[in-house]
Amino acid sequence: MTKVTIHKNKSGDYLGFLCEGHAGFAKRGEDIVCAAISVLTINTINSLEELTKEPMQVETDEAAGRIRCTFKAHPLQETSRVLMDSLTLGLQRIQAQYGDKHCKLTVEEV
Repeated sequence: MTKVTIHKNKSGDYLGFLCEGHAGFAKRGEDIVCAAISVLTINTINSLEELTKEPMQVETDEAAGRIRCTFKAHPLQETSRVLMDSLTLGLQRIQAQYGDKHCKLTVEEV
């Protein structure tokens, strides 16, 4: 299962997110759920870097299937918030379609 935790503060500002694990929907290289989650998270990070220049720290561990993105500024720029809202929406839809067994999204206040 891929677990995605989106971190927010008490004001609802995005602080970052952690995506870890493999979806387990199909064999490695054929897993459409894992691919969809990866595309959403990596495209969001790339868009935040290239389009909004949002200051952040990104850590990856491909073997463990882990991506951690931590924002350095709070609150985020308006465009960055929209990108994070879009990531959240996409992950919610994957979870709804394929179930908690393959994708578990949590929004956590820290």
